[in-house]
Amino acid sequence: MSWLVRAARESDLGALYEMAKLTGGGFTNLPADRAALAAKLARSAEAYASSEEAPGDHLYVLVLENAQTGAVRGTAQLFSGVGRSSPFYSYRLGTLSQISRELGRTFRAEMLTLTTDYEGCSEVGGLFLHPRERAGGLGMLLARSRYLFIAGHRARFAARIIAELRGVIDEGGGSPFWDGLGAKFFGMSFQEADEFNAINGSQVIADLMPRHPVYTAMLPEPARAAIGRPHPGGRAAMRMLEAEGFAHEGYVDLFDGGPTMVAATDALRSIRLAERSVLAGIAPGGARSLIASGRLADFRACWGLSGEGMIDAGAAALLDVAPGDEVIRVAA
Repeated sequence: MSWLVRAARESDLGALYEMAKLTGGGFTNLPADRAALAAKLARSAEAYASSEEAPGDHLYVLVLENAQTGAVRGTAQLFSGVGRSSPFYSYRLGTLSQISRELGRTFRAEMLTLTTDYEGCSEVGGLFLHPRERAGGLGMLLARSRYLFIAGHRARFAARIIAELRGVIDEGGGSPFWDGLGAKFFGMSFQEADEFNAINGSQVIADLMPRHPVYTAMLPEPARAAIGRPHPGGRAAMRMLEAEGFAHEGYVDLFDGGPTMVAATDALRSIRLAERSVLAGIAPGGARSLIASGRLADFRACWGLSGEGMIDAGAAALLDVAPGDEVIRVAA
């Protein structure tokens, strides 16, 4: 294997921009805007350079690189604490039951309520893999490397962690959920709102969303059908999140209605089962594992073979480690 996940650098801007143009919209954390991406990389560089060993308002950007060619073909992001600089809004899907004794009936109304319940949680997001590389376990490598980064920097992340999945987007690039709800208040298409959100942040639009509960029965059928459903291209990502221990508790995104997944950070499979050890030697053979080394800007992760304090030579070369160095690993 020649693929590794590493901390992003400012020189990755061009590769990230080219990938951003392939997302198809609705991918807020990877906008097809060079200035916005440059700002993300600058913020990430600040986070890697920070000495603060506590959950803060930090963003860490990772990239997937082919070590043989230097090509960057994927990216993922970690937010140490959402809602610290401005409110983090979600819609919570709930039910209000009312009983009429006169009619002998119970009426149950489903409604969306604006909340900041996930404020202070950490977040994993921004996962994108180039369409030509969606095989060979690279998506899993990119996704799970985030958890080994957290395991190696545990004090920097919160007790709970969320992941927002992109919602349903139609063939024209529109969002049935946005068209049925948000567009009524802002007079903006989903593409316009999505672009504004990606470049300027969601705060302005979120602050102006109606504060009263929204009865879903008042929404058009396409909007109702989209609530809590991931984009078809995100179903595999949802399964990966569920395999780690994430669950959907009824919270959805304000813009496209996509599901927000949540878990206890320490209960995530890749964090719970991660083993930290000092490398005893380099040897062939062993069990296929996800292996990581280095702190902050020196973080690297790759697939490799490991066992009894040993890892294979290929993994050692990708991670730039030698006997005596510390690694973190978890079974594939």
